[in-house]
Amino acid sequence: MADFKLMRQLAKSDGGKIILLVLDGLGGLPMGEYTETTLEYANTPVMDDLAQEGCLGLSHPIARGITPGSGPAHLALFGYDPVGTPVGRGVLSALGIGFDLKPEDVAARGNFCSVDARGYITDRRAGRIDSDVALPLVEKLDQINIPGVETFVRQVKEYRFMLALRAEGLNGALDDTDPQVTGKPPLPATALEPDAERTAEFVRAWLAEAQRVLQNDHPANMVTLRGFGQDPILPKFHEVYKLNAACVAVYPMYKGVSRLVGMDVLETGSHFTPSDEFKVVAEHWDDYDFFFVHIKPTDSRGEDGDFNAKASVIESVDQALPKLLALKPDVLLITGDHSTPAKLRSHSWHPVPTLLSAPASHLRDSAKRFGEREAQRGGLGHFMAQDLMPLALAHALRLEKYGA
Repeated sequence: MADFKLMRQLAKSDGGKIILLVLDGLGGLPMGEYTETTLEYANTPVMDDLAQEGCLGLSHPIARGITPGSGPAHLALFGYDPVGTPVGRGVLSALGIGFDLKPEDVAARGNFCSVDARGYITDRRAGRIDSDVALPLVEKLDQINIPGVETFVRQVKEYRFMLALRAEGLNGALDDTDPQVTGKPPLPATALEPDAERTAEFVRAWLAEAQRVLQNDHPANMVTLRGFGQDPILPKFHEVYKLNAACVAVYPMYKGVSRLVGMDVLETGSHFTPSDEFKVVAEHWDDYDFFFVHIKPTDSRGEDGDFNAKASVIESVDQALPKLLALKPDVLLITGDHSTPAKLRSHSWHPVPTLLSAPASHLRDSAKRFGEREAQRGGLGHFMAQDLMPLALAHALRLEKYGA
């Protein structure tokens, strides 16, 4: 991770403005008749110009060969140790929707799912039901009463919801109940530590009630829970980096990870395009030093296995990029949190192409365009994602010299 003690010592409160533009799941692989990756195949003249003038590299979110989830991958981009400071997906979901999560609370991310008469999962996402279909079901779940613990159920987006438990002495060390495949029943809530057994008992009781309440609500006639956890109380951006930071994101989880590290979350609509998000940055340009801008559909289209649709998302970002460039950021970083090759239809361990544009301070390399294979020989080389924030601060002239 970034050396927070060193960052606190060297970071300056003045200097250039930074934009970190994250295309979720950006990295990819050739697929079928396509001999290029999705990023290489996409028509991206603006990013290619930036690549020619700037420098490229490949980042590793966690470690070589390790496939990351979105939460730890974003923490790594922000300079935090994703292994030493694990954060449950439930915490990010809760913070992402603005839920008032208390230090003693345990939160989990929930999915509505479809089960057959045997209780076996036939669809892990209940046909991706819309938010308006899910909301009445969330309200039903929120009425469940379990003696000894308060429970809160809130809608996140579409088939996703958040469950929070509140009582003294809870422990979030619970395993997921989602088996990650169809053809099996949801798993029981299992404690990973002896001190979490009481919490697991509460969750098992809640799941039994959820099954009863939803039994006639096909396709969303059951739920799974994953990412149990409690707020780890991380150091905040303004403390470590002396940055006044803002997040522009559409999906709640990415708002959650931003709130976790102390960023302000700017207002966006549920159907905002990249162009809409960039407009929000422009509207608040004078108010912040650092903008984290998140684009979700690159990851979604990769998980769908849709090579062309993922390329189209990348192209839409490229078409809107002049809105950000018109702001003349001192540092613009374009990267992903992880790779999601359409060929694999899932997150992967492949390193993530990264572009650094800092006209006043970067050393131009020999890259001709923005893509994985150009990044393999770029000036940034292979580096850990946790090193990105110190690089950004340095190129924004926001770090003092170390030592005499």
